[in-house]
Amino acid sequence: MASDDIAQLAESLARTQVGDGELSYKGQGLKLDTAQSAQELVQDIKEFQGLRALRLEGNTVGVEAAHAIAGALETKNQLQCCYWSDMFTGRLRSEIPAALMSLGTALMTAGARLVELDLSDNAFGPDGVRGIEALLKSTACHTLRELRLNNCGMGIGGGKILAAALTECHRQSKLVGSLFQLKVFVAGRNRLENEGATALAQAFKIIGTLEEIHMPQNGINHPGVSALASAMRHNPQLRVLNLNDNTFTKKGAIAMAQALKHLRNVQVINFGDCLVRSQGAVAIAGALREGLPILKELNLSFGEITEDAALVVARAVQDKAQLEKLDLNGNCLGEDGCIALKEAMETMNMGDMLGSLSDDEGEDDSGDSEEDDSGDSEEEETGEPDETEENGVPSPPSSPRTLDMASFFSAPSPDRLLNLGAKRTQLIEQQVDVSDTSKTAVAFLKISSVYQEEPEVRRAVLESIDALLKNAFASSSFETYSFISTLMVMLGLHKIEDGTKSVPVVPGHLVALEHAVRQDYFPQEHMSMLEALVSRHSQAFESCASARNNLHTTLQRRISQQ
Repeated sequence: MASDDIAQLAESLARTQVGDGELSYKGQGLKLDTAQSAQELVQDIKEFQGLRALRLEGNTVGVEAAHAIAGALETKNQLQCCYWSDMFTGRLRSEIPAALMSLGTALMTAGARLVELDLSDNAFGPDGVRGIEALLKSTACHTLRELRLNNCGMGIGGGKILAAALTECHRQSKLVGSLFQLKVFVAGRNRLENEGATALAQAFKIIGTLEEIHMPQNGINHPGVSALASAMRHNPQLRVLNLNDNTFTKKGAIAMAQALKHLRNVQVINFGDCLVRSQGAVAIAGALREGLPILKELNLSFGEITEDAALVVARAVQDKAQLEKLDLNGNCLGEDGCIALKEAMETMNMGDMLGSLSDDEGEDDSGDSEEDDSGDSEEEETGEPDETEENGVPSPPSSPRTLDMASFFSAPSPDRLLNLGAKRTQLIEQQVDVSDTSKTAVAFLKISSVYQEEPEVRRAVLESIDALLKNAFASSSFETYSFISTLMVMLGLHKIEDGTKSVPVVPGHLVALEHAVRQDYFPQEHMSMLEALVSRHSQAFESCASARNNLHTTLQRRISQQ
């Protein structure tokens, strides 16, 4: 065999990983727009006998290519696992539902019986959930055990559509005697809020077979948490519960504690950054004493828990023979409290199970560390913890974790953007003055400057850009031309004598601009102006030629479509 033939064969085997019935194109970075561009993948699918798993993560698939791939899948009745996360980067949101519908219809036509479906890191919003609605209701999903929809921007509407689809799947499966038994549900970073979480809680009650639930960073506060707590009681095999970075407060924590008392199989609880507060922590400690016999990990970090409450929690884990880690970092213990907690754990011969306390926020000296829920009516309306003293005088925030865009803008970084959590878009809408085009342009550049290809950061940046521009363009008085001109001046692509300082162009600036162009924010005449500026050969693009070329191509395509 010729050396080039051997090399070609080796490359093919490396790409497809033809073992255990799996065909993998994972991480190829392919841009599949047309049927022609997807021809090689389509042929591989057709020729793969006994296909059980298809990996398409890390590529980008357009409507026409998805239709071609779907055609190849229509005969693959043994397919069980679809790993299709991060599959629509750079696509118009309107394209994604059609692509998903084609693929879903093919699975139903083939008579596939799915076990795992992963569509994480696809920013398809509520319309994208509509794209998989029929699939989720069909017999193809009666056998589904793992559903992963992390970071998809579903929102409240998408959460409700998803809940209804899962409920219908359970009902239909029961009628034909093949009961839907979902075990793993992942839907973090989806802005589900209380209404979306409550709708899903009702579905969870009906399903009753869940073993893992991951719903971090969804803007859920105590009404939604309480609804989820009620649903947990109906899922006795639950092993992992991750609600990190939602807002429990005392009411939500107590409701969850009551539910946990009834669960015997829970091994991992992550309520970090959930503001359980001291009374909530004590309630959870009660659940630890009465139940949770095989608990391995408990995370109550960054919850505004005081020393006394932390010690109650510590004493409650004393009889947990399988405990591996207790995380109480970032609370309000103070130096003496940290020492006391460490000594308590060491006295119980559990010192090595206590996580770091390096981020402890010091003793709570606000004078109101144990709130009496007098602010609950305010919490129900805003989802924010009460920060007002009983005498009506506003007190300063209780800890440095207060969410604020100013801290991000002062020193932009990916971590700071991610740390703003699920309320990021709301904060942008509230704290960026979009009536001033210069301030809007500065915000645009600072947010986009932290762009990275890592999916979580990419999604955070583009969602934040969307929030900024939607808020700006919602105003009839917003001056698009002025905004674009200011951006170009700040990027050094357009010179005027007003003393405006330019910033170095980084790929994130151009990626965000391309995203904005794809979303139809700019009228044609302004896109033409932008295209003319980008077309110029400028030293500003030397470090980001690829991003510049992508932006230029997208601008030309959008202009030709007008």
